[in-house]
Amino acid sequence: IAAKAVGTTGRVVGVDMTPEMIDRARRAASDGGFENVEFRLGEIENLPAADGSVDIVISNCVVNLSPDKARVFREAYRVLRSGGRLVVSDIVLLRALPDALRNSDEMLVACVANASPKEEYLRFVREAGFEGVEVIEERIYPMEGFGEDGPAASVIVRGMKR
Repeated sequence: IAAKAVGTTGRVVGVDMTPEMIDRARRAASDGGFENVEFRLGEIENLPAADGSVDIVISNCVVNLSPDKARVFREAYRVLRSGGRLVVSDIVLLRALPDALRNSDEMLVACVANASPKEEYLRFVREAGFEGVEVIEERIYPMEGFGEDGPAASVIVRGMKR
């Protein structure tokens, strides 16, 4: 999707921490005929990119898996050029979960077990240096036993490096 968005003059760099996913992404890019993509083995807390070398950082439901979310956002800020943008889709908590539920296999599989409270998550983004931080979309993550007001939400957050 990103390769199509940047056109023939743009370039996309994908990062994953597992060689298997890098191989899978390379095959998908090759099968799709995309030549403007590159895939690097790395971790989101230590991105394999030079300071100020990218225009946009896009992350889809990955940050909540990191034990050091503040560091993830500092890394995104580091690699972005001035005027660069951050767009993240992730799971956040809207209210506390009982420990037994939070630590359950079900919550781990649903990517909720390590999710941060929404305000803390947004604070991490702001403290990394991003400006204009806003939630541009929020959808309640329904869970049995919580009615319509689930304890978590899927959010899309954006910010900019000045």
